[in-house]
Amino acid sequence: MTKQIEEHRFPCETCGSDLRFAPDSKQLVCDHCGNTQPLGPLESKTAAIRELDFRRALDAQLPEAEIEEIRTLTCPNCGAQVEFDQTSHAAECPFCATPVVTDTGAHRLIKPKGVLPFVLEETEARNAMSKWLGRLWFAPNGLQDYARKGRIMQGIYVPYWTFDADTKSKYSGQRGTVYYETHTVRVNGKTETRQVQKVRWASVSGRVVRWFDDVLVLASRSLPKRYTDALEPWDLSEMIPYQPEYLAGFRAEAYTVELDEGYSEARVRMNRVIERDVKFDIGGDRQRIQSIDTAVKDITFKHILLPVWLAAYKYRGKTYRFVVNGQSGRVQGERPWSAWKIAIAIIVGAVVFGAVGYVIASNQ
Repeated sequence: MTKQIEEHRFPCETCGSDLRFAPDSKQLVCDHCGNTQPLGPLESKTAAIRELDFRRALDAQLPEAEIEEIRTLTCPNCGAQVEFDQTSHAAECPFCATPVVTDTGAHRLIKPKGVLPFVLEETEARNAMSKWLGRLWFAPNGLQDYARKGRIMQGIYVPYWTFDADTKSKYSGQRGTVYYETHTVRVNGKTETRQVQKVRWASVSGRVVRWFDDVLVLASRSLPKRYTDALEPWDLSEMIPYQPEYLAGFRAEAYTVELDEGYSEARVRMNRVIERDVKFDIGGDRQRIQSIDTAVKDITFKHILLPVWLAAYKYRGKTYRFVVNGQSGRVQGERPWSAWKIAIAIIVGAVVFGAVGYVIASNQ
């Protein structure tokens, strides 16, 4: 039996127009007639979000209730997969501003378990982006004006994986203790004593234990990681169990980083923390790690959605992308450069340097 494609459309009971989730009032609102529909308080419900078993997911043994079929468009330029409803026929990619035609196929994906609702309205996000651009003196004026006066920003729920794991690590290495020896040396015919630093090394071994909770991994390739990483930190304590109502009026990106790939990146992050734990356990003044053998068990995960305001502007044939953390307002994006502004800065700098040199020479 074919699984029905899930739709996230919420018609207004008064006029039939689509409702949207309003971050400021934390309810569904109709922009056409002004009708509102309360959703209840956005309180922290992290404890109610159930994790899924990682091994069962890899073996394709998750319950059917944890799987959904959605319809997405796939951008031929950046590869983004963004969810669209059944009434959409064509659109522009929100990640790179490339015109695309929607893909009518269905995709089976693991359902989101949690969502961090938008806190910032679009106007607040656009103001934050404009202020960020205003601090970029070398950005072209035309781009700044276009960004400030251009189209509204797109609200996108970006997919992430989180991983929990219990780790126990055996290690071997060396502990270094710093000490000093007094050496006598001759400098310019004179005898001097100097303290020379030495390190005494001793072999050590031991165990460290670490429980990892919610190791966050981006599940998308649509934006450079340096942008999305720079949007951190996220306050995941405000995450709530997934409800499609919070996606009303926004778009949701489907994950393109598969679960096993996400776990591989999570292990890299875990290993960095374990290495710090080992160095702390070795103690002393210096540490050398020779080997770490980590046993991992009780691995669980969840698919979550985090809020990002995004703008993609084409300016003189080049696409510039700006992203705003929909919770904190933190801004990141491409840093465009204006050749004439740089040239002016170089000329001004040369003039100032020349003037300073002239004044110094005159005083001498």
